[in-house]
Amino acid sequence: MRLRVEFTTEPFDLDEAPAHAVVAREVVEAAELDAVDVGPFGNTAEGGADVVLGAVDTMLRKALAAGATRISLQVNVVGDGDR
Repeated sequence: MRLRVEFTTEPFDLDEAPAHAVVAREVVEAAELDAVDVGPFGNTAEGGADVVLGAVDTMLRKALAAGATRISLQVNVVGDGDR
């Protein structure tokens, strides 16, 4: 099964990316995902279920430890492939 995860971390800072946002992006970029789109107001990543879910677990833990006070998260099934 393939999954797509979309997430944002808060609080926002329009002048400089806060530590929690940087950590969350680094986790997703380092994971073995097929597609990653990092933006100023949200991030999207796609891949196999095990990889996505593992990255989400790590991202949540590290972003919260780095000061995130809220993380909005959406996970969608996008296919049945093993990728």
